[in-house]
Amino acid sequence: MTKITIIGAGSAFTQEIITDIMLIEGIEGGTIALVDIDAERLEIARRLVAQIIELSGKKWSVIASTDRREVIGGSQFVINQIEVGGLQTVRYEYEIPLKYGVNQCIGDTLGPGGLFKTLRTLPSWMEIIRDVEDLCPDTIILNYTNPMSAVTLLTSRFTEIPVVGLCHSIQNTSHRLAKFAGVPYEEMKWRAAGINHMSWFVELTHNGEDLYPVLLEKMKNPELLKKDPVRLDAMKYLGAFVSESSGHFSEYIPYYRKRQSLIDQHCNAGYNGATGYYADNWPIWRRENDERIIQQLEGTLPLEMKPSNEYAAIIIEAMLKNEPQVIYGNVPNEGLIHNLPSDGVVEVACMIDRNGINPCRFGSLPEHLAALCRSNMAFFDLAVGAVLENDKEMARHALMVDPLSAAVCSLAEISDMFEELYEAERDFIPDLR
Repeated sequence: MTKITIIGAGSAFTQEIITDIMLIEGIEGGTIALVDIDAERLEIARRLVAQIIELSGKKWSVIASTDRREVIGGSQFVINQIEVGGLQTVRYEYEIPLKYGVNQCIGDTLGPGGLFKTLRTLPSWMEIIRDVEDLCPDTIILNYTNPMSAVTLLTSRFTEIPVVGLCHSIQNTSHRLAKFAGVPYEEMKWRAAGINHMSWFVELTHNGEDLYPVLLEKMKNPELLKKDPVRLDAMKYLGAFVSESSGHFSEYIPYYRKRQSLIDQHCNAGYNGATGYYADNWPIWRRENDERIIQQLEGTLPLEMKPSNEYAAIIIEAMLKNEPQVIYGNVPNEGLIHNLPSDGVVEVACMIDRNGINPCRFGSLPEHLAALCRSNMAFFDLAVGAVLENDKEMARHALMVDPLSAAVCSLAEISDMFEELYEAERDFIPDLR
């Protein structure tokens, strides 16, 4: 009998993931176990999942508990989508760095926001992993929690249980590139690899034609450039399009947010790089999503069974039915990308079958693109090491090698910014030595 556990079931991803699972042909029943420390959100998620199951007409059951040890035993798949203290800290992680000139749009992967999200998230996740090892050691972990690279790296170093980090940036970006180039998506070919939020489309063709000259010509139209300003500008100079949005990507490299004139030139609204976009809007998005789910449960808003572009159900189907599928996953490198650290986590094509996640060797990235990835991987290595070794100075050093912080601040300023954030968030992170 199939059993799937979702930890952090109050997340917005739950509805999409469960709908996708119910749409798998030939898998008619099993158990969905839901876990969340917020009893109210957990009950809403349980009711939602029960209603999706009822709509599907299948014979799945749903169980839920705020105590994960009560429900995770025997799970073949554990889906991680936890959020640790985010609502309470999102203003700190935006406003304190801004005092030092570090201007973030999202701040959940790298930079001050990404570092402190790592320090908040990983200790709780380690406790969950210990329970998974005890109660369902034969599972596979599907991670959706950001910072994706940090969570997946920690998992790979902390346990022998296989893990894959899942994002939707490759899927979304490939569709976007086909639209920008004006070619049918089904006819476009590409090769992409790198790290999460910084995978590079190093080859992009349609019927054998290189699409990069086409994109370079089309981006001369200022209306197109406005749609994805940082990524298109970076493509012009770096020679490849990157997998994550302009707003995210602008934080991962030192070129676009180091002074206000550059932000004004290259960034615009929303995910295109707006200052404080995540801090200003995430609490609103969460409330609106909760309200939408309540309306669906009350019947005032339709609950539709539409597939998403997430990978979780694709993996579950491929493994249970032994019908191979290809996804892009975040996995331990181990030689998959030759010029990135072998002990880091990379994002590559993976073949999925009953044997699990089978990553595909990519080879080498163009060296200048690999160098940008390595700068981010050094940050993740230090941040994860700080948690594993309970080392405050290692965490401080992670912020010192962060590309955005280093582009704006001196070492002394970065150290002061770290200390101020650390004191502000003492209630949300364990004491570091």
